[in-house]
Amino acid sequence: MSHALRITALLLALCLPGGALADPVRTGAEHCVVNVRADDPLNLRTGPGTRYRVLTALPYARCGIMVTEACAGNWCPVEDGHYAGWVHRRYIAAVSAPTNCVHPLARPRDVALRAWPAERSRLLTRLAPRSCGIALLPYTVRGWQKIRQDGWEGWVRSSDLLLIVE
Repeated sequence: MSHALRITALLLALCLPGGALADPVRTGAEHCVVNVRADDPLNLRTGPGTRYRVLTALPYARCGIMVTEACAGNWCPVEDGHYAGWVHRRYIAAVSAPTNCVHPLARPRDVALRAWPAERSRLLTRLAPRSCGIALLPYTVRGWQKIRQDGWEGWVRSSDLLLIVE
């Protein structure tokens, strides 16, 4: 895929309401739980299939799930800091590398990091102009992107980010 086409695809994914920015599953990378309802968590199983015993249930938006080896078909070996097991790849998405930045044309120049994807949401902190080291979490809602930077995790307007495609 060409560089321009990858950027276009990434920008389209960010504009889809409620969509998950579903990077391919990457061995050794952190992932988050996506594509499950809040009342129906992802099962972490003892083996690669639904016939295996459930070790624990991982709720929607849970991050810190590491894919430890290559997936076997649709099933990926993972560990979450407490358990090691298998999950279906449809329900996890990779966290981006922390290579993104605050857009140099963002207004105001320091960007508000919010607790929820809304202007009236609680302000967690402000991101300095042109600051970088921003990881994209795989969640977008109506023009908002969930991010992580320097230990902070929250929501910013997608238009305030300068996305660096690896």
